[in-house]
Amino acid sequence: MRCTKNHFIDNNDGVEGSYRLSMISGSEKPLENGSTTVTVEAGETERAQWDNKIEFLMSCVAFSVGLGNVWRFPYTAYQNGGGAFLVPYIIVLFIIGKPIYYLEMTLGQFSSRSCVQVWSISPAFRGIGYGVTISVFLVVTYYCSLMALAVYYLLASFQSVLPWSFCWEEWKDICFDSAPTDREIVANISSKSSSADLYFRKVVLNEVGILEGLGYPSWKLVLSLFASWMFVFIVLSNGVKSSGKAAYFLALFPYVIMISLLIRAVTLEGAVDGIIFLFKPTWEKIFDPSVWYAAVTQSFFSLGVCFGAVIMYSSYNRFDHNVLRDCTVVTIMDFGTSLIAGCTIFGILGNLAHESGRKDISTVVRAGTGLAFISYPEALAKFTVVPQLFAVLFFLMLFILGIGTTVAFTAVINSVIKDRFPNIKNWKIAAGVSSAGFLVGIVYCTRGGQYVLNLVDYFGGTFIIVFLACFEIIAISWVYGVDNLLDDIEFMVGSRPSFYWRFCWYYLTPLTLLSILIYFLSELTPITYNDEYYPTSAYVAGWLILGLGVIQLPIWMFVSKIKNEGKSYLDILKPSADWGPKDPVKFKEWKEFKDSKRIARMNLEKKRWRIVALLVGDD
Repeated sequence: MRCTKNHFIDNNDGVEGSYRLSMISGSEKPLENGSTTVTVEAGETERAQWDNKIEFLMSCVAFSVGLGNVWRFPYTAYQNGGGAFLVPYIIVLFIIGKPIYYLEMTLGQFSSRSCVQVWSISPAFRGIGYGVTISVFLVVTYYCSLMALAVYYLLASFQSVLPWSFCWEEWKDICFDSAPTDREIVANISSKSSSADLYFRKVVLNEVGILEGLGYPSWKLVLSLFASWMFVFIVLSNGVKSSGKAAYFLALFPYVIMISLLIRAVTLEGAVDGIIFLFKPTWEKIFDPSVWYAAVTQSFFSLGVCFGAVIMYSSYNRFDHNVLRDCTVVTIMDFGTSLIAGCTIFGILGNLAHESGRKDISTVVRAGTGLAFISYPEALAKFTVVPQLFAVLFFLMLFILGIGTTVAFTAVINSVIKDRFPNIKNWKIAAGVSSAGFLVGIVYCTRGGQYVLNLVDYFGGTFIIVFLACFEIIAISWVYGVDNLLDDIEFMVGSRPSFYWRFCWYYLTPLTLLSILIYFLSELTPITYNDEYYPTSAYVAGWLILGLGVIQLPIWMFVSKIKNEGKSYLDILKPSADWGPKDPVKFKEWKEFKDSKRIARMNLEKKRWRIVALLVGDD
């Protein structure tokens, strides 16, 4: 589309600040004799686009396939019934994960707006966008601190002897080597901690109890955190032009390492026992509501739905791009990657149990950071052939997976700022957000950083997102209306979504999410870390974080009502005047398309009433 400015409209029919533009479509055919009158906001610039379709797909893969697949899925599956967990997870994937992913893809592409501006679709719900932005900032600050841990271990892996493979002098009374030479000795001192465990807690984290405060940050972790944010800044410095190019490497290279580790893992002694242990079903778990809740949260964090990134990435697409195909590819790859990661991790853990002479594999299973930075290093230390190489590959993979997700999270915040202040250069926004993220992230580099991380993840990540996700799907499906959404998709890509999508969006997805939210609230219990309860002040801080994200919804409803004084609450639920495609040519065509659909529905409704009237004999 080319826009040629002719002159300001200064007659009585014009509106100050409007331009008369010559609109020429991509086919070089002018509309309405080549000109129309549209309103252009001062300083508005054309939205950036991906250079090609593959960049968008690779960016989505890099975002959705992340740390959640590598360590969260295997432990969650094991904890919730093993192979039996796959049943609710696949069901949830098809009735919640994939429908919301496709929904957010279509919203972003149709409107070319960020996760805040997209709520022109129903201004009363704009607070969802701001709440999501707050949650994303909280999540990205601790997510990058996990990348800092990966950098720390990556650099430590270049030493001639892996530093976590042996007991340090000061641990001798409470430690056994992670790379033992005598299996019987290990079996007899099972009450002691492994050198990998002590290295993580006493050297890397220098961890203390909750009541001892945060302490000072580790300068090594701070430097690692700085390096991580520098990578994020470099990738985002030129907006989608730079992040799109980096997406190829961020999406594909981890698979090279992952497949290499999988091949190595399944060839280890005891690996088969570990994989069987992971997928051995505990069928009674299927009827446990907590398992279904775990499946929903895993789907959310694995695919990254309701975090604003899918909307943001899709907003840089061409208007007629086939997002359904990309949605299918990403969701399949995400699930497949989780299975690969599960087999790799539990194959290595099976070998760890075999080498340490333990019959029960559950004794070597840890959750979260413990799985990535204790169990994995412990297993890598037992590799007899170049363990340093596999350690470097593993932590490099973790870092790259983290970069892909962190780039997307940071880009969400950048896009919100860019949409509000379009004249600010991309590198300045990226520098500002990266600097803020680094400064906040220093708290996670302190001795009590992991306690804070666990608290923020629970209140600022899980809680806020699950709450806002319910209102997001309600606002789109029940307030804006599924029929309107299907019309928009049909206009955009040329075909109407099938009954499956309509049924999910209207019934299955919102009702299931509401049920999950009610269950989540009913089963709410105080969180702990290392079996320690937090002090009251920490819980207060957590609830304040939660309130900061959730309260955005009623606040912006109130603001919207004030801005539209004289209008009813029903009126502010309706789409704003600028809702629709951003391209003025497409916007005009869309309005005509919607009018034709509305007339067709009215005529159909009249025919139905006539048939009813004939059946009941009403003249």
